[in-house]
Amino acid sequence: MLKLGEKGTILQRDKETYAIAPHIPCGVVTPDLLRKIADVAEKYEAQALKITSAMRIAMVGLKEEDIDNVWKDLDLTPGAAVGLCVRSVRACPGTTFCKMGQQDALGMGMKLDKMYHAMELPGKLKMAVSGCQINCAESWVRDIGLFGKPKGWTLLIGGNVGAAPRIARELAAELSDEQVLEKISQVIAYYKENAKKGERLGKMIERLGFDTVKAALS
Repeated sequence: MLKLGEKGTILQRDKETYAIAPHIPCGVVTPDLLRKIADVAEKYEAQALKITSAMRIAMVGLKEEDIDNVWKDLDLTPGAAVGLCVRSVRACPGTTFCKMGQQDALGMGMKLDKMYHAMELPGKLKMAVSGCQINCAESWVRDIGLFGKPKGWTLLIGGNVGAAPRIARELAAELSDEQVLEKISQVIAYYKENAKKGERLGKMIERLGFDTVKAALS
């Protein structure tokens, strides 16, 4: 039998109820999915539905005895909200919908989510993909960030928010879709090999030196 933590549950402030957050790649939902989430929340008397900063819809205030049935009725997998792994990928509308978009942020975000979501790593790792320099997905404060320009993607590494926020550094620019996927694969492999347990990518870069990391990834 799975433990509560393995069911994607998060104990709430009242120490009695739980929240879950189904995985919704890049925050793209259909009307049918929204209806299903609303129906399940109503059926099990959830206290609230909360749109999270990671583009998920958290179902808050569930009873422990209902968790298994909630997941069964939703027929969705948990979003990677805790643990040392790749969390949900943020992406703006990009060229799919936005008139400001320079690159296909949603398409790239979906690819990255499929490739890396929930992958175990030395520390937690967050990604964001923005279709232009406005950076609506906040790519500058993610472990791995992308933003689009007319000539391709700019790749950023080492940013994060939190108690010790850090702005990312530019690793490469004017990358094609294929080039950026290859470069991100290199970054993650290097991170796996060189990071200490629990160490975020930015902390590892700070310890080793950005020039050293950039040279290794060039």
